[in-house]
Amino acid sequence: MTHPVLTNTLARRVFLHRHLLSVPPAGTGRGADLAQTIGGLGFVQLDSVNTLARAHDLILWSRQNQYRPKALDTLLSKDRVLFEHWTHDAATLPISHFPYWRKRFAMDAVQLQKNWSAWRREGFMEQLDTVRRQITDHGACTSGDVGKGEARGSGGWWDWHPSKTALEYLWRTGELSVVRRDKFRKVYDLTERVIPPEYINARHSIDDTISWACDGALDRLGFATSGELAAFWDLVTPAEAKAWCADGLNRGTLIEVDVQSRDGSLRRSFARPDLMSEARALDDVSPRVRLLSPFDPALRDRKRAERLFGFHYRIEIFVPEAKRQYGYYVFPIWEGLGAIGRMDVRADRATDSLQVRAFWPERGVKMGAGRIKRLRAELDRVARLSGCSRVDYAPDWLRDPQ
Repeated sequence: MTHPVLTNTLARRVFLHRHLLSVPPAGTGRGADLAQTIGGLGFVQLDSVNTLARAHDLILWSRQNQYRPKALDTLLSKDRVLFEHWTHDAATLPISHFPYWRKRFAMDAVQLQKNWSAWRREGFMEQLDTVRRQITDHGACTSGDVGKGEARGSGGWWDWHPSKTALEYLWRTGELSVVRRDKFRKVYDLTERVIPPEYINARHSIDDTISWACDGALDRLGFATSGELAAFWDLVTPAEAKAWCADGLNRGTLIEVDVQSRDGSLRRSFARPDLMSEARALDDVSPRVRLLSPFDPALRDRKRAERLFGFHYRIEIFVPEAKRQYGYYVFPIWEGLGAIGRMDVRADRATDSLQVRAFWPERGVKMGAGRIKRLRAELDRVARLSGCSRVDYAPDWLRDPQ
């Protein structure tokens, strides 16, 4: 039996279209426009690293250049059209997803108790009642407000004192919610004080949740293996996604397609029956040069990015400096259907300047005058997002491909 073949060019076009990167950035960057963008992506990963701008701000800005960070906080902490929880990492999600996240709460209640009992300091389970009572009686708090007298850790990001671990456990299992962030520190309160009642009171069966999750993942990816569907939200198991795909094939709501990789190989994937006609009807992708977040949804799955675009990209935070091929936190630079390079760039707020240290083109990419001009224009735009008034270039910023 033969299957339709989605050529690599069409596959990249579909993928970028579904990730809202096929057209130039547009929209107000706030309110309903911003909420619609987040809904289109499904979720936006939150990250504290702020060498240029925080990951979530870059993700949203790259789709709506008028976006500024306060707009996201407004949707989350004032309008309550978003909530914060966990996909593969901390993320902000449309509030309509909350009822489906009960499956995640139940999964985490079991898994985190097992894992954190081994990975974290002892005693966090014994602090659950104390933390619950403190928040119930005294209101919203941060991790700094709980565990008075407990020794604070010095062993790194995850060396939490027991009451902080208890606080995070209650959040991950749904009893608490993030009411806001203060200087990126989470502020927690009882879920019934944070999430609107219509979403707290809504219930969905496990089967409905699996169907919703797989449908939503496929809508945002365009085509995917069952494993990629499971990994999208990290809400369903690989076995659940596999069963959903088999049922879709039987009912005719899904088809199998062979998706061509950048190297010409084919990968069997699932898609909607109209994928091929949709792909052929799409307009060309905008040739605009874009600086993307290392955590951009289109690049989060590093293996898929390499397979579709031939872009081998890793963050080298934990790689010793002597062994780094690039800087520890470099930004992908995109143009049209693919990556043209990666850049080491920092916002130096003390000097009010965006400092471009190095740009490494991808092999085969020629940096002519027109492309350099478009890249500089993008950096001028990024400078405004980061709060810098100018862009400074190191003398040797334009490097040879590695």
